[in-house]
Amino acid sequence: MREIFLCKYGELILKGANRSSFESILVKDLRYRLFRTGCYRVYRNQSIIYVVPEDGCEPDDDARRAAWEIIGRTFGIVAASRCVETEKSLPAICSAGVSYLADRLSRVRTFKVETKRADKRFPVHSSDVSAELGAALLGAFPNLRVDVHDPDVVVKCEIREGGAYISAGQERTAGGMPVGSNGRGLLLLSGGIDSPVAGWLMAKRGLRLSAVYFEAFPYTSLQAREKVISLARELSLWTGSIDLHIVSLTGIEEAISRACDEAYFTLLLRRSMMRIADRLAGAEGCGALITGESLGQVASQTMEALAVTGAVPQRPVFRPCIGLDKEEIIAYARRIGTFETSILPYEDCCTVFTPRHPRTRPKAEGVKAEELKAALGPLEDEALQTAQTVRVRFADTGV
Repeated sequence: MREIFLCKYGELILKGANRSSFESILVKDLRYRLFRTGCYRVYRNQSIIYVVPEDGCEPDDDARRAAWEIIGRTFGIVAASRCVETEKSLPAICSAGVSYLADRLSRVRTFKVETKRADKRFPVHSSDVSAELGAALLGAFPNLRVDVHDPDVVVKCEIREGGAYISAGQERTAGGMPVGSNGRGLLLLSGGIDSPVAGWLMAKRGLRLSAVYFEAFPYTSLQAREKVISLARELSLWTGSIDLHIVSLTGIEEAISRACDEAYFTLLLRRSMMRIADRLAGAEGCGALITGESLGQVASQTMEALAVTGAVPQRPVFRPCIGLDKEEIIAYARRIGTFETSILPYEDCCTVFTPRHPRTRPKAEGVKAEELKAALGPLEDEALQTAQTVRVRFADTGV
């Protein structure tokens, strides 16, 4: 008896003639993620992805737990179950169910059985399989009774081409689209709560991520940089490996502070960040920029301010948090595991020279006039030339 994982996907089924290419991307991604466990092979059949131990390999508890966590964080998979695989006969199904589910069913009071007969050549109808397996479980576990409306455990039996698969139900997983199936995007990753959530939401829609972090040393600390690298690592558990580009804005911030009206400082800095990010995106093969902006959350995120900063890049700017309030964004951050790192008290570059009275309804003409005073072009070139890259690899996370 061996435990395997069955992974199911949702909207990929609707992709028509392109479905196979999406499935191939998902299988390749899952193989890459599971490689470090050292014990699993991945294949697909009948709209199911099978994760099974390699021949001759018996995964220990740590390997099984790691594989299960990886499956739960793989975009493109909507549900997964831990199963026992057995031959397609009623005696084998009943015996395997009693043995495999013993620990789980000994600790609950109610259950029901659901059977799916994907292999219609199997001669026993689904209802009859459920009845036989249910009777075997009732006989083996006196603590149990059947509750078809609100059971503690739903025992599932799937009859497929390769065998019968029995589980204690399935769990919802990451969902979305396979990473890389919709191109690549460059995330403007700050040390805050919002930008990691924005990156996660776009990776869920199939974007592979690169990222850029803007610092202003010595006004920002090395701890702030390490905080952002940690956020990239936490994101990589979901998105796969990330190339994080670290760009210094010190000279640009000082030039704006010296030459320009203080009220425009944040807007001018954001426009400079957008120009640099756009050029980095071109070098990285990214088709879009991603930010964590939320409409009206701060002065630089009014409709007028977003129009002024969004007019700079040649690529589209994706703002998946734009309609979310702070509590909704925090809920996402807690779910994906970035919240505790995001709230560490280290400054980011946008807070260094924060204006006392920022422009919330800027006019494009006024912003451009202020921008000319600072002569930012050569400074932006220098910032790009001195950028550093940290390669945050999924396999380095230890999960």
